[in-house]
Amino acid sequence: MKKTRVVLASSGLLAAALIWGFAFVVVKDSLDTVPPTYMLAFRFVIASLALSAVFMKRLKGIKLKAIKNGIILGVFVFAGYLLQTVGCKYTTAGKNAFLTAVYVIAVPFLHWIINRHRAKSTHVAAGVLAIAGIGLLSLQTGWSVNIGDLLTLLCGIAFGIHIVFVERYAKEHDPVVLTVLQLWTAALISCAAAPLIDGGFPVMALNPKTAGSMLYLGLLSTMGCYLLQNVGQKYVPPNAASILLSTEAVFGALFSVIFLVERLTPRMLAGCVLIFAAIPLSGADYQKAESGLKPKRGQ
Repeated sequence: MKKTRVVLASSGLLAAALIWGFAFVVVKDSLDTVPPTYMLAFRFVIASLALSAVFMKRLKGIKLKAIKNGIILGVFVFAGYLLQTVGCKYTTAGKNAFLTAVYVIAVPFLHWIINRHRAKSTHVAAGVLAIAGIGLLSLQTGWSVNIGDLLTLLCGIAFGIHIVFVERYAKEHDPVVLTVLQLWTAALISCAAAPLIDGGFPVMALNPKTAGSMLYLGLLSTMGCYLLQNVGQKYVPPNAASILLSTEAVFGALFSVIFLVERLTPRMLAGCVLIFAAIPLSGADYQKAESGLKPKRGQ
């Protein structure tokens, strides 16, 4: 039964990565009509309203600790997305995807610092393998560093911290309630920050094509994906979860080939192979634990 839950949870994390992979195409296409912070406000408000409506009964009697933890997650979600979306304006989509995925290297060490779980050599090796694959997949031209790259790098750190805190809080609270709380936090911050950062309301956001993109980002890429992540991380450790979620770079590349008519090169295929090779390596210790050989806390 435990193995079945782990398989389902891992499948959910992969599904989230697939949806996020297509979101790179949607975001890049929408930045011409919707400023970054307003884009966040739209997606988080849509996600919060929809999720609250669906799970209204589960929101009764929320404890103060859950609210505090949900706010912490929401702050890191907002920070990560703001840095990623603004960074996407000043760098290429490929570098944006690559630098966002720095969390696959950061998570084992952040997990060690925050949750007192020592980084395993297999986890670090899996992270290196995944980041190498993402580099082959995303970086098709020469390397130069600009403000967009630095913002995206910070975004990857913020997402890494979020993944580690989700692992801690998902075991204490209902993942659905936790998702609602973090999305409302991000929504309120986005709505307050949008006029200050991006100025007046973007009327162009109301055209049918852009509205459809915002619905995709709100209902699938935000509500659906964070629900899948928070539930999935109840059964999958953060190191393995970070590798599974990093496959969004693979799906992003595939969707770019399909919808943006980009060319799939042998180098990109090699990158995909490396990323998927990192998945079983990242979960090796967890598989032992499921078999009764549980690694000791702090080792």
